[in-house]
Order: sequence, then structure tokens, then C-alpha cells
Amino acid sequence: MSDRKLIEKFLLEPATGRGVPVLRGQVIRIEQIGKGHPLDFNAYNLHDYKEYFHAGRTRMMHGLNPTQGDHLWSSPPRDRRMFTILEDTVGTNDIIFPRCTAFRYEYQFGFSGYPPHSNCADIFAETVREWELTPDDVHDSFNGFTNSGVNPDGTFYFGQAYAREGDYIDLLAHFDTLAVPVSCGGDLSTTNNYEIKGLKIQILEGNEEDRAQVATEEFDHQRTVDQFKVKTIKADRPLKRDPSFVPEWPWQEAVKKKIEVEVELDDRQARLLEELKRAPEFADFTEAEIVRYCFFRWWTEKFMRGVYHLQS
Repeated sequence: MSDRKLIEKFLLEPATGRGVPVLRGQVIRIEQIGKGHPLDFNAYNLHDYKEYFHAGRTRMMHGLNPTQGDHLWSSPPRDRRMFTILEDTVGTNDIIFPRCTAFRYEYQFGFSGYPPHSNCADIFAETVREWELTPDDVHDSFNGFTNSGVNPDGTFYFGQAYAREGDYIDLLAHFDTLAVPVSCGGDLSTTNNYEIKGLKIQILEGNEEDRAQVATEEFDHQRTVDQFKVKTIKADRPLKRDPSFVPEWPWQEAVKKKIEVEVELDDRQARLLEELKRAPEFADFTEAEIVRYCFFRWWTEKFMRGVYHLQS
């Protein structure tokens, strides 16, 4: 970090947030000042707020708990690397849980008839108001320093916060962003060891090594606004049907087209096919459907780029 020029630094007081530009090649460092406190993090394209951090795409690409070396991806159909996690001294981050809300505290804890409990949704909404955004523009967050996982019964859990003073996460921006770090407003969970604390934020000019990692790879099907058929952002809230609308499905013919390929199996493959025909999961499959399934399962494991999502 010593060769990174400091641009700005500030402390987030407990249960507050701040929107700050982090430009292409710059690094935002979020650091602990207490014994374990979660970061809630939203981010937008500084020049087009409709492109924003997308927990769902990031979850698909890196799993439920992204850490050092993983990326924070922008919303479909843009699908761009937004940030890279350069360093992560704790390694417990979460993109399972949505931001907490005042409703959650009323519903789960009975906090009705009182002023709203501090919560990340309202903190985000008040923070982005400075940038003329609304509560509707707040999105699911990257929850840094948050220990989470999945129980055997499929439910999610929060675990004890392991972060300590001085632990940090460094995020490298791949394009100009508005970063919105928030000090989580929840105090009734192990995520922050039942105490609301603050966070230290630094914006740094990336060094040569950082700049070398800024994404330059582009893909044909990362959509841009100039490709949108409707380019103007809707300004009113009621939904109205366009009577002139005619749908276009350029992929439909390819989807409907059926191609038959003759496949010759050797003796070993034929024996395996007979075994699979007796397996419960293939009970209603034809031989052709089993062969097709096995071929694409093999192809996916061998050639697919990135994380593939298959049952073991």
C-alpha cells in the first residue's frame, strides 16, 4: 500500500454511510476499527446508475462467500467486472443475505410503535439521496466481514464476526463507480457480535500492479445502452402497455431446431449406459437423453470457463 497515493480518507460513524467516487484503477480500502463489524456495500456506474453491483451474478460466478481474487460483477445485461477483491485479511464475506430493513426488525423482533430501528436499507437510502437516488435504487449488497453459510437443512446462518481492528478489504475499480460503503445498522446478530461499530474508509490511487489488473477483456454479449431498444429511462411509476409492441426472438429458430446425431458406443460405454438406465435419477430418460446428459455434463466440467454449478 505504501506506493499508493492517498486520495481521501474518512470514518464511517456507526450506522451511517457515504457515497464516494472510486474511478477506474483506484482502490477503496474498508478497514475495521472495532472487534468485528460488517460492511454493507452498494456501487453504481458513475456515468449510468442503472448499472450497479449485482449480488446474484457475483454469487453465480464465485459462490456464496467471495474473497481475495474474486470479482464483484455488475448487473445483467451489462455483466462486467466492477471490482476485484485485491486483498481480504479475514475472508468472511457474504452475498446470501439481503440488506436488513426496518420491516425486518418489526416483523422478527416486534419493534412496532417505536421509531425505526437502524437498518441498512434506510442507511443506504439516506446515503444515496445525496446523489439524487431513491430507496428504489438501493440494491442487494456485498456484505464484507460477514460470516455466513448454509445449514444442512438449506437454511442460511450468520456466524460470529472474526474481523478485528486493522483487518481490511481492498477493492479495485474496473470502471468509474460511485461506491457506497455503509456501517451496518444491525445489533441483534452475531454478524457484528451484538454491537454497532464504525469503519475506516480510504480511497487510493492504484499503483502499477493494480492498474495492470484493470479489466480490458470485453465480450460480444455484454450489453450496452446503445444496443437497448428502449434507451430512455422511464420517468413515471404506473405501468402502461405499448400497443405497437411486437416481440422479437432472434434465437427462437435455433431453439426450436432439432438435430439428431448418431453416436456409436464402445463396449465399456454401453455397459455404463445400461447401469445408468437403472439409476433412479434416469428412470424416465430415454437412452438418447441419458447420452446427451452425460456428454454435456462431461463437456461442462472439461471446458466451461469459471465456476460450474453441478450436483456432486
